[in-house]
Formats: sequence, structure tokens, C-alpha cells
Amino acid sequence: MQEHSTELLIIGAGPGGYVAAIRAAQKGRKVTLVNKGELGGTCLNVGCIPSKALIEAGHYAAMPARAASAGIHYPEPEIDFQKLQQWKTGIVKQLTGGVKGLLQAAGVKIIKGEASFVDARRVKMTGGQEITFSHCIIATGSFPIEIPAFPFNERTLSSTEALALTKKPESVTVIGGGYIGIELGTMFANFGTKVTIIEGLPGILPGFPAAMSALAAEELKARPNAAVHTETKVRKVDTTEQSAVITYEKGGETKTLESEYVLVTVGRKPNTEKLELEKAGIHADENGFIEVSPACRTSVPHIFAIGDVTPGPALAHRASMQGKLVSEALEGEEGDSSDYVIPAVVFSEPPLAVVGLSKEAAQQEGYEVKADSFPMSHNGRALTLNTTAGMVTLITDQADGTILGAEASGEGAPELINELALCIQSGLTAEDVSLVVHAHPTLGESIMEAAEKVIGTPIHQL
Repeated sequence: MQEHSTELLIIGAGPGGYVAAIRAAQKGRKVTLVNKGELGGTCLNVGCIPSKALIEAGHYAAMPARAASAGIHYPEPEIDFQKLQQWKTGIVKQLTGGVKGLLQAAGVKIIKGEASFVDARRVKMTGGQEITFSHCIIATGSFPIEIPAFPFNERTLSSTEALALTKKPESVTVIGGGYIGIELGTMFANFGTKVTIIEGLPGILPGFPAAMSALAAEELKARPNAAVHTETKVRKVDTTEQSAVITYEKGGETKTLESEYVLVTVGRKPNTEKLELEKAGIHADENGFIEVSPACRTSVPHIFAIGDVTPGPALAHRASMQGKLVSEALEGEEGDSSDYVIPAVVFSEPPLAVVGLSKEAAQQEGYEVKADSFPMSHNGRALTLNTTAGMVTLITDQADGTILGAEASGEGAPELINELALCIQSGLTAEDVSLVVHAHPTLGESIMEAAEKVIGTPIHQL
């Protein structure tokens, strides 16, 4: 049996695994990276990147309606889905190729295949090869949850298949109103597809403040080709070669709906089932998430776990942060992942982003807080972009003005949240932010304006 020995073994090459590999190699570690799929993991190949490419293409398709109010008129767009997929694939290949080049330049050994633990110092590859390690990082990510009552098939899709369609669907029913369902549902609606979103909870995007989620819900409901049903349960899905019939219940009444496709987006599960964690003595909870310390150590101290396999938000940037944290821990610099604020973003319309503590969470932690907002309708750049929905809100400690949390909705929110994360991470006060000169006219001025509202000296609002 072929054997390989390494100082650091990393299982999984997504945004957590490949970042950890590069950082550890930079520090002189001998690193082996094992990955069963394409480099970059779900995010680069079938998640974050391809979805944002197609979402942006959806904005192009919707441009005629947006431009009409400015007196500019385009003919109805023709959408070539095959060409669209080629463009998307080109972006993915450029990024995954870049990851491969970075790993090779760092001296990381890449082995393609699937690994499972033999014991706390060895894994076995699918081809029989064994790898012995001094330290290990588990970064195997997650996969879409499949509901047994309506399994995935040619008409019932996960996000992976939905992002690979080569023909524009006439109709799509989305089961699940979380961030993936809302992003992809809005994308298809922009392409002209008839979209129905079904969510069991009272509102969509349950991870965001209700007022922010309502902005996205109202925008979708205002479209002639979109519908949102909340507090609604799907009872069954019957599929044929051409379509799917969804039976759902709302308000005690049972109804049916026919769609060309059904997109199931009810969450993701950690990729831990085939790792045989028990052979290494690694503890996981009943849902398969690996229990870790603040430094991402598992119950076996020399084995770490990062990203979607650990409890917490399933976000690529969180996994990357944890990967860097573990690389530092290997050098004796034990960090704490809870020291970092993690922004959350949904590319809905309007886009939404949050970071730090919500007002309610801050109050639960014992702070006396205030929440002050600046509306995008008062921002000159938002007006010139013809998109004024949303606002920037700062949640601050009344005692000293320290920014504890922030919310951004509207055009540019996914970019604005990075400055807001920096403010919270650095312990800045609203007065600190108000003293930073922001370029005009920019969306970023809304952060300064919100800070001025906090300290009682607002300029562009009453």
C-alpha cells in the first residue's frame, strides 16, 4: 500500500481549506491538500461565484425596465442561456485556475480523492493510499439538503443544477425563502421566468431583521412574474418529463401549482458522513457538525475543523478567517474566532447586509443601545443610480457611542458592509466615523451620515 507522510493534512479545498494551505505553507509548513472535487470547493464552482455571475446577468436582462424612467429605451432582451453558461464557466475556470497556481507556487502538494480517517494520525484515500499527518484540518464544506418527500431529479433541482441550466425556464417554484432561494428566485425573475417562492415561516430571509427582509419581499411581490407565499407548507411534489406539480397548504386550504422546475433551497448539511470521524475520536453533534473550540480545535487537539462543517453561519469568508486562524495556532499563536465580526450578505433586490450585533442581541448582552439610520433616498449617488430603496443603520452603545452592529440595505450594501465591519472590528465610535471624510457623491457617504445622526449633528436629514 502506497503511503505518504505530511506535517499538515488539509481535507477539502474550498475557501477554508485552500486559504489555510497557502497560509501554513507561507509559514514553512509541509502541507498536503486532499480534495475530491474541483479546487475552490462549492463556493467557486457551484455556489458563490457562479450564482453572482448569473445574478449580475439578471441585472443586465432587467436593465430596459430600469432605464425607461430615465428616457432610455431598449428592445426586449434576448437571453442566450448557453452563451450565458459559457461566460459563467469562464469566470469559474479563471478563479479555480488561479487557486491551483497559488497552491503550487506555495509548494502545497495536491492529491485528488476522498479521504476518511483510519485513526487520529492517518487517513485512507479512496484508492487505498494512506496519509500520515502530524496535524489535520477538516474543511469539507456542505451540500444541499434533500427532502425525502421530494427527492432531486430532472425537475426537482438543488442550487447546483439550477445554476447549470442551459435554457431559460418558463416557470420555477422555489421551496425555501432563505438567502439562496431569494437570490436565485430573483435572478430567474429578472430573466423573465415566472417565479413562485414558498416559505414555511412568517417571512422570507429569517436570518435578517424583519424590516430588511420585508424590503426584498415587497420588491418581489411588486413584480408581475413573481409571487411569495409565507406560512405555507409544501405537502408533495409530483414530477413528469415536462413539469412538476406542487401541492401546498396555506391557511388550512390545499392548492396545487404547476412549474417547469422546482428549486429546493431549505438549507445545507455538513460534509462529514463519510469521514469516519469516530475512528479518530472526533466528536460531532447529531446533525453532523464538528464541535470545535474558539481556536477551531476538535475534541482531538491536533485536528482542527473549519467552515461549514462547524456550527455557525455557512459563509465562505468565515471559513477563510478560520483557516488563517488555525495556521497561526499551529505556530503557537492561539486565536479566538469569536474575536472577529462576520458580515452576512444576501444579493436580493435590494441587496441586504448585516454585521455585528443586532439591536435585540445587544440589549440581551446588557447594552443600552440606540439605532440610527440614514435612508438611501437622501443619498445623491443612490438617486443618480435610480435605486433609492434601503438605508444604513448603526447600532451603538449609548454609554460611549461605540458601534456594536450595523445594517445596510439598498444598492451597494454588500460593499458598504466591509467598512462597517472594519468600524466594529476596530472598536470605533460613531464620532470616529463622522470625522472620516467620505468622497462625494458616493453610497459610502450614507455611513458618515448615519454616524452624524448618532451624535446628534445630522446634515442631510431632519
